[in-house]
Amino acid sequence: MARISRKALAFGTAMVALTGCMTADAKVPAAATPITAKEAQMGAQYHPQFLAEFGGAMSGPQATYVEQVGKNIAVQSGLGNAREAFTVSLLNSPVNNAFAVPGGYIYTTRQLVTLMNSEAELAAVLGHEVGHVAARHSQRREQAAQKNSILGILGAIGSSLLLGDSQIGQTLSRTFMEGSQLLTLRFSRKQELQADDLGIQYLARAGYDRRAMGSVLASLAAQNALDARLEGRNASVPEWASTHPDPASRVQSALAKAGGVSTGVTNRDTFLTRIDGLLYGDDPQQGVIEGSNFIHPELRFAFTAPQGYYMVNGTRAVSIQGQGGGQAQLTTAAYNGNLESYVRTAFAALGGQNSQLAPAEMQRTTVNGLPAVYGTARVNNSGSQVDLVVFAYEFARDKAFHFAAIAPAGRAGTFNTMFQSMRRITQAEAGAVVPRKLQVVTVARGDTVASLARRMAYTSAQEDRFRVLNALSGDATLTPGQKVKLVVRAR
Repeated sequence: MARISRKALAFGTAMVALTGCMTADAKVPAAATPITAKEAQMGAQYHPQFLAEFGGAMSGPQATYVEQVGKNIAVQSGLGNAREAFTVSLLNSPVNNAFAVPGGYIYTTRQLVTLMNSEAELAAVLGHEVGHVAARHSQRREQAAQKNSILGILGAIGSSLLLGDSQIGQTLSRTFMEGSQLLTLRFSRKQELQADDLGIQYLARAGYDRRAMGSVLASLAAQNALDARLEGRNASVPEWASTHPDPASRVQSALAKAGGVSTGVTNRDTFLTRIDGLLYGDDPQQGVIEGSNFIHPELRFAFTAPQGYYMVNGTRAVSIQGQGGGQAQLTTAAYNGNLESYVRTAFAALGGQNSQLAPAEMQRTTVNGLPAVYGTARVNNSGSQVDLVVFAYEFARDKAFHFAAIAPAGRAGTFNTMFQSMRRITQAEAGAVVPRKLQVVTVARGDTVASLARRMAYTSAQEDRFRVLNALSGDATLTPGQKVKLVVRAR
């Protein structure tokens, strides 16, 4: 959660996802049509908004390397002037994601790059996104966008927002399923699988190992399963809520299409050397999740999620999710010094355009020395009743933050401990927040998976994290001279 823009935000869960597609009978374009001026204009229009939504574009040698690999693989698409026509961005986001928009704009997050283990895998992910551009998948989905709505248009061309109208019930349902890092059902399953297929073709043309698409999808599936286990949630996602075909279900398909043993290169050691030192996990400027605690050293506050809930930190909001059906989000909006007015505005924003949603009652209180106001409302949502709570805190005369929570009727009390945990932090607490980074090391004689895993900057599941990070199976061993990745504190 960075310095959040002052507008209503969507709710949701960040998912491990790649924006791509391929089925067994997917038809691949025989020849790619050059990017048109109209497509380039569309991409240029939305590019700054995507950067803002996903933490901004990174710079420096790591970003330059990602750009080089992306443009080199884009050339394989056959699009006219592919190298010059594509813009490749490394995003400062702590979620595993990659996506594309028309006009040759492709993106990958730094977190997804840290999960990769070779240049061939990076080329596979970026080639997959190039495939979406070459096949004009976004344009085919654009008709589903809500006309004259930036949220709808972005949803169709690759953003993190769902579509829908402004009716209260549908808007509430949509709002609490969205997320600032969740790429939604932009592309059909067939389109996603087709982009996998195109990416594999580009790998072969560029001389890379064609099986890299399958291996990076396998790592995604393993990371997704590990995250789910550590957060106490189900790893599987209902088909209707999935942004893409499940990575686990795509691995065998990708490997089968890649064929037998590939003679292509992986450039593994080069890749690991180039990404050494890359920021891992949360950027302190956006706040940091440590277990059930969230602390923002720049905005100087902290809170604790309820037991059994996990958090997802987005660029502009923090989402709180659990298995019990309730969901919440912390964000901000414009504040004029009146908390009651602030809460009413938050309710109206949650209800959607022209909404009459308002709290049935509001109460003023104090939480850990912070002036606070909370409002509640019971609303009908898809045939059932839910309780909606907005709990706002004043941090300064011109700055406020608020939780918005939704739960089945009568169960909003689940979030009371979280509401009461909001507090200011001291300068010393803020200074004690140290980010994590990727460190590439060479295996020495006597090193084992267990000994190296103990150097991971986590208090739990160190070996599991180490194995997933390095794509090591449960019985895999290490060889002296081999390069592996660790996650360590930046200082």
